[in-house]
Amino acid sequence: MKHPASVTLTLPAWLKAMLAGDLEMRDPEQRMRWVIGLSRRNVEERTGGPFAAAVFARETGQLLGAGVNLVEPLNLSPAHAEIVACAFAQKRAGTFDLNAVGAGCELVTSSQPCLMCLGATLWSGVTRLTYGATAADVEGIVGFDEGPLPRDWQGELGKRGITVAGEFLRAEAVEVLSLYKETAGTVYNGRSRG
Repeated sequence: MKHPASVTLTLPAWLKAMLAGDLEMRDPEQRMRWVIGLSRRNVEERTGGPFAAAVFARETGQLLGAGVNLVEPLNLSPAHAEIVACAFAQKRAGTFDLNAVGAGCELVTSSQPCLMCLGATLWSGVTRLTYGATAADVEGIVGFDEGPLPRDWQGELGKRGITVAGEFLRAEAVEVLSLYKETAGTVYNGRSRG
């Protein structure tokens, strides 16, 4: 098997079409509803897992990058929504440090970040994280393994200059997790096969 020379993150066609123009969302509720809508669409279109995320410029509400979970269609375990959204935002901004963008950036995600995405959030340079469903919701409803999250993960982000707003529109985000379970979406934990 030949070693690949590159790895490409490709958004589903329906999401590419939604991102054709510049989007601006100043209202936090509008941002979260939009992200939850992306997670629902990802399930309905069967283009990945029940997760979505977006990075917004905090000052203007300009959308810098959006992503949905692409693990299964791309066969890439790190292709979680948060990582995809941050990658596209960093590419657009021309920097690996999203804190360098104006007054900073906010990562809005349909569910609390898993252990991997928690690290990606920390290293991305965002200055605010807003999430919908909790890790307990993701594990309990769908069965994903969110990893051994630190007990005070919010405090740890706070120590590093990242404010956290959690369980924002949680019930709406949980509905998408339930939909994924009802439609028998793949639960792709790396250790799920004995």
